[in-house]
Amino acid sequence: MTQQTHSFAAKWLLLIWAGIASQLLYADEPNVPASDIGKEITAIIATKQHPYLKQANFANRSEDLDALYKLANYKLLWLDNPSAIKNAGDAFALLNDAPAQGLIQENYDVGGLRKKYDEALSLKPTDYKNLALFDTALSIAVLRFLHDVHYGRVNPHGINFNLTLREKKLADFPALIKDSLFLNIVAKLPPLVEPKLQQYQKLKSALATYRFIAEKSPAFKFILNGKLKPGEQHPQLAELANFLVSLGDFSYKNTVDSTTKLRQYTPDLVAGIKNFQRRHGLTPDGVIRPTTVAALNEPLTQKIKQIELAMERLRWLPELNIGRSIIVNIPAFQLWAIDDINNTDINITNMRVVVGKALKNQTPVLMAHMSYVEFMPYWNVPKNILKDEIIPKLSKNLNYLASQNMEMISSKGNPDKAKPIPVNSESIAKLEKGVYRVRQKPGNRNSLGKVKFIFPNKDEVYLHDTPANSLFRKLRRDFSHGCVRVENPRLLAEFALKNQGNWNTETIKKAMQNPVTQRVDLKHPIPVLLFYTTTFIDQHNNLAFYPDIYGHDAVLLEALKKNDDLPDQSIFISSTHAEPSAVKSDTSAIKPVP
Repeated sequence: MTQQTHSFAAKWLLLIWAGIASQLLYADEPNVPASDIGKEITAIIATKQHPYLKQANFANRSEDLDALYKLANYKLLWLDNPSAIKNAGDAFALLNDAPAQGLIQENYDVGGLRKKYDEALSLKPTDYKNLALFDTALSIAVLRFLHDVHYGRVNPHGINFNLTLREKKLADFPALIKDSLFLNIVAKLPPLVEPKLQQYQKLKSALATYRFIAEKSPAFKFILNGKLKPGEQHPQLAELANFLVSLGDFSYKNTVDSTTKLRQYTPDLVAGIKNFQRRHGLTPDGVIRPTTVAALNEPLTQKIKQIELAMERLRWLPELNIGRSIIVNIPAFQLWAIDDINNTDINITNMRVVVGKALKNQTPVLMAHMSYVEFMPYWNVPKNILKDEIIPKLSKNLNYLASQNMEMISSKGNPDKAKPIPVNSESIAKLEKGVYRVRQKPGNRNSLGKVKFIFPNKDEVYLHDTPANSLFRKLRRDFSHGCVRVENPRLLAEFALKNQGNWNTETIKKAMQNPVTQRVDLKHPIPVLLFYTTTFIDQHNNLAFYPDIYGHDAVLLEALKKNDDLPDQSIFISSTHAEPSAVKSDTSAIKPVP
């Protein structure tokens, strides 16, 4: 948080500690809607429909709305009190600035509510119904905004992002709003509910930068037939240089006015193009080919949309505990092993990965915990590969299994004591029925290489070594059946087995050469996140854009077109609600909440 936010939080904490925030807001009033305005407010809440809002149905926010007004003893929040004008103004400013969070301003009825606010200011004090209508409408809009910033607008499970559900509801939006009204600091609400991940904050900053560039920079389109190599000439190189400066890929000291007759593709400009290519998942060789031209000419509005989608996906993540984590970004074909998920500036192990084929065997998005590492593993051939690939080949060539260092064994019993079954028409028939199965023996030709990393999950995917190392040199690396192949398995094993007994570089090397299968259970399981985002800020603070290889961006864009409120039932394992944090010893109301 910023220094200003820390000051705000400290002030809030002192008030809570003194026990006056909850006592003075609406002191000595009963918690029942006895007044005429209270009756109108409760009537509106009961209908779960609001005529002032485009999305009239607020059933999924009605419980929070009732909790908010219960804290206020069913009095008006945004009207008819000394701080109302400032607080309402701050609320409108907060909603108006929704795009800064990658959200859509129109979803919060800002324009319509401003008009209703002007009308409400001239209402008679006895016009209880219309006063209550405006007040509740603005409250719903603020609740919706806070909920969207914190949890996102889309249910990830509805689009096959199998992320872990939150265990309980810690974000108490009614208490946050109530206390901010008391302190007259409604504008300070967003930092308290934003995701705490550094990645989110960096993307938020990048979003502001790209919006500024899109607004201020002249439209740019690079026209090229064929390709442009270093040292060659082109009439648009001055424009290209200035465009790269605006994106941060080319130094400001090298800024070239578009009227300058820069025609030669100089080494400095080549370096700028390499930076651009690297950030866009292209071969960073400085040669401008059609793929680089396409990336240069892609509208900045598209980049902005990708950043917004990345921010939405980060909101779906439950609180990630401090400590080690392994993250794979599928479209980036990259893995990061991080010593501290909340401090990505230190001790990061980064490597290339191969992921599932885009059209057939997509790597799933999931969260799990790595529980053990297995050296010199057997590869138990999955049923789909057995059916689609192994059995057809085996039926034509009974020696196929032997040629692949594979063996057929019984599906039952202890695999450590299993004996190979001779291959013949009878055993193949039993293989087709599932009585037998096939595994590949440990060795240099094993499809899993010399080590695999297991994090139990329903999709039965894992990280593993591979003998097909040439694939890591390719730019696009979706070649697997769904599991993730890692470029440097020894380095990942060192990360996983760090501070675990006698395991070190040398013992890991020996285990990867020993023909005997060896399983090592981790004393402390490591969180693993297989994620999908086409925009990501790496450990070098480079904003990278990746192709949407699985089409997930298009699916999310379609889901975001729906303006429905996200139900809490889709977010939590249980529907347990937070206690009013302003009056409890835990201080979730005065810091970002998970």
